[in-house]
Amino acid sequence: MFKAVLDLFFPKVCYACYMHLQDSEMYVCTSCRHNLPITNYHFNANNTVEKIFYGRAKVEQATALLRYEKKGIVQQLIHNLKYRGHEEIGVFLGQWLSNELKDIPAYKNVDVVIPVPLHKKKLKKRGYNQVAKFGQEMAKGLQIEYNDSSLIKITNTKSQVTKKRFARWQTNHELFAIENIALIENKHILLVDDIITTGATLESCIQVLNRAKNVKISIASIAIV
Repeated sequence: MFKAVLDLFFPKVCYACYMHLQDSEMYVCTSCRHNLPITNYHFNANNTVEKIFYGRAKVEQATALLRYEKKGIVQQLIHNLKYRGHEEIGVFLGQWLSNELKDIPAYKNVDVVIPVPLHKKKLKKRGYNQVAKFGQEMAKGLQIEYNDSSLIKITNTKSQVTKKRFARWQTNHELFAIENIALIENKHILLVDDIITTGATLESCIQVLNRAKNVKISIASIAIV
């Protein structure tokens, strides 16, 4: 009875289309889930994410779960995750992707998951890092460590949503720093983010992480533009 009353006043809705969810559905309705633009990059040799970083940064493996399309389902999910506090979307997507990666040999030697960090001022304002739950679930699914203390953001920047690609690349120079470097030395890092656009943010993170001794870096993102 309590559940029925709760559903009446606070109905569960799909975070993509806002239709009411059935009892068997969580976060995303069956219809929207079937229509999600899944990339399957980690299953294919022709990997678009890896191509983005070719000649720019050494990456062991790289993938993105979904294709970001303007005014599409993925944009709505990311918006709800990033700006409306629905961190459970990150949990859902982290469980999904980690379940696929755990059986791929190339990801079996990853040691630690590190999220792209927010500047402390933006973190205080938003209250959470939108990549954190995604990264934590990735670590849990892969049965490895989660580390959000070694890579930090030292420059606070404005949102890059409206910036052109070249402007995004320009503003990502020396935004990050490394602390507790001993925690990541000699490890294979899985660097996680929400959206890959130009790859400039991740490239900047990789440059900083490479200051640690004998590290390898792979990438996993929720979506790619």
